[in-house]
Amino acid sequence: MTTPNNPVILASRSPRRMELLKEVVAHFEVIPSSAKEIFQPELSPRDNAVAVALAKALDVSKNYPEHFVIGADTIVVLEDEIIGKPKDAEDARNILKRLSGKKHQVITGVVIVNSEPVKNAGVSEVNIRRLNDDEITRYVETGEPMDKAGAYAIQGKGAGLVDSYSGSYSNIVGLPLDTVKTLLKQAGYRIDQPGTR
Repeated sequence: MTTPNNPVILASRSPRRMELLKEVVAHFEVIPSSAKEIFQPELSPRDNAVAVALAKALDVSKNYPEHFVIGADTIVVLEDEIIGKPKDAEDARNILKRLSGKKHQVITGVVIVNSEPVKNAGVSEVNIRRLNDDEITRYVETGEPMDKAGAYAIQGKGAGLVDSYSGSYSNIVGLPLDTVKTLLKQAGYRIDQPGTR
């Protein structure tokens, strides 16, 4: 139950985002959004990530208008093409083959809705080392890629696939914390208020 003294809601069921948000806000509610992750071809990848994050936040905010609702969406972009979560193991293998030996962007759109939405996106770059088919198959068999944009988790076993990265690490995991802090302040939420750290 959310109370006026506990006004932040994370509109995501992602355990990674829950753990990351604890570094900014000690107490918050988790109310997953039912909004669909639909990409619009006329928008840039960055704007698509923000648009989906907005849809997620608004879906939850309509029932909690007095609260600060955080929506987020993470995408992987390779040569201007959005790569989402794999549909199945074969799709995960194909995604990892495409990323092998290449640099890609990880973009997380973040939107906070209170009275008016405030929004931005974190952008990082990741270099995946050259992978052979056996490595890809073994990694996919762990099950880790299945709910991850780009079919890997930098914070898990997928760290072994990464040659290097630049930009925010938390963004690659799924929630750019510096962006969240900035947007919370813009939305009027005091990071240093009781119940936060």
